[in-house]
Amino acid sequence: MRINRPYLPIILLALVFGGCAGSATNLKTVGGPVNDAPSVAGNGEAAAPDPVRAAGTGAAVGARDDAKIIRTGTMDLEVKDVPAALRVARDAIVAAGGYVGASSTSNAGDQPTAEISYRIPADRWEAALDALRNLNGLTTKVVTEHTEAVEVTGQVIDLEARIRNLRASEVALQGIAEKATKVSDVLEVQARLTEVRGQIEELTAQLKDLNDRAGFATLAVRFNVPVLALDKAAKAWEPKTAIDEAAATMLAILQNLVTAGIWFAIVWLPILVVLGMFAAIGVRIARRFGFRTRTPDGAPPASPSAPPPTEMSTPPSTTPPGAPLTSEG
Repeated sequence: MRINRPYLPIILLALVFGGCAGSATNLKTVGGPVNDAPSVAGNGEAAAPDPVRAAGTGAAVGARDDAKIIRTGTMDLEVKDVPAALRVARDAIVAAGGYVGASSTSNAGDQPTAEISYRIPADRWEAALDALRNLNGLTTKVVTEHTEAVEVTGQVIDLEARIRNLRASEVALQGIAEKATKVSDVLEVQARLTEVRGQIEELTAQLKDLNDRAGFATLAVRFNVPVLALDKAAKAWEPKTAIDEAAATMLAILQNLVTAGIWFAIVWLPILVVLGMFAAIGVRIARRFGFRTRTPDGAPPASPSAPPPTEMSTPPSTTPPGAPLTSEG
């Protein structure tokens, strides 16, 4: 059968819309019937009422056994012995059907620490938490515990419906490709087939990831040994660290002093010398032009002169006291 090229886009659109209608039908089937009337069995008797419907409401409110829930959590445990606690925790998780996803261990001084990521089956989640809280008596304290649960049932149903629609479109396009006679039509259909197959692979990978995370929960656990307050205080103070800090402070002070001396010698000393030279030149110019300092009363200071002549001292008189004075000639 030969297909005219002008009608090929119309056929493709019809296939796409047909696939969308099929997805709506599939989703309606998954959600259950919408008619509130009781269904009739093959022998003419009324079938049993749907257990997922509430009495008198007609709404589907029953719990879903196939709900997809992604669980994650973190725990911080103080244990008596880290290696022994790791062995007991691994055996408990493996016995529950899980496995170790990732691990990291370190030794901070004499205190070992470990961080382990466990993948636990969703139906054994609570049992695994209880086992880790005890660890056969090795757990001394549960420091922190945090868990989360996210339901992805709707996402899983949506991905499954989209994958079914795309596969139906793939089958229809393959039929069109078999009937096409022109090379251009074949190439166009093949390009559309490649696009559809790429979308199917992408959605299938997303669906697989959701199912994996919903099937196996992830729990990150940190194991450490409790540290006594005295040991913690003793380790907090180290003489070597104090000496290093004091030496570093002294070195910083000396560096600052040397830096200040360098700045003074290179920058401020030349500036002060130049300012002093200008001040000296200004004083000499002021003296040359008669600018002198004045006394507090406003009069100029007296110029230095020769000392005043001193009076001649007369020889002492030989006249006895009480004798009359006589004058010559």
